[in-house]
Amino acid sequence: MHQRQKKPEILHTEVVAKSRLFQIEQVHLRFSNQVERHYERMKGSNRGAVMVVPVRGDKLLLAREYAAGTENYELGFPKGLVDPGELPIEAANRELQEEIGFGAAKLTLLKELSLAPGYFSSKMQIFLAEDLYESRLEGDEPEPIEVIPWPLAQWQELLELADFSESRSVSALFLAQKHLNLK
Repeated sequence: MHQRQKKPEILHTEVVAKSRLFQIEQVHLRFSNQVERHYERMKGSNRGAVMVVPVRGDKLLLAREYAAGTENYELGFPKGLVDPGELPIEAANRELQEEIGFGAAKLTLLKELSLAPGYFSSKMQIFLAEDLYESRLEGDEPEPIEVIPWPLAQWQELLELADFSESRSVSALFLAQKHLNLK
């Protein structure tokens, strides 16, 4: 067993840039060996985020939507921020209804993930959605999201698609595969 190291002491933090969604903070740290370093990290809203793997019968339901970061349409699972006062499980069900037009009678938390924890403080909870029923809520997407049904039995073939590349969606797929005992 490894002994946990003592966390570095935060000597100073300063916001060095800010946008509508993020702020970049410079953090001055002193490590237990007295070495000091400046790090930068992006701070989000601290509201949390969710991603949902919807299963309807023998199919996964994927969403194809435009991603400004890659300047392409990407295939992945419904996702979004947790609204103030909302529980993550409620956000998961809301995002399903907004993005793919289904609600879920059964939502199972698979895991909480971090994305590049050296730079981001945000976490995302991954849910499996089962027992789906038709239900649509108005979302904030600028255009309708294309819903792509994908055979559960062919889940591994998703990994070969160029537009199924988001690390969180790939992780969510493996978590769902493990939970559902797919081969």
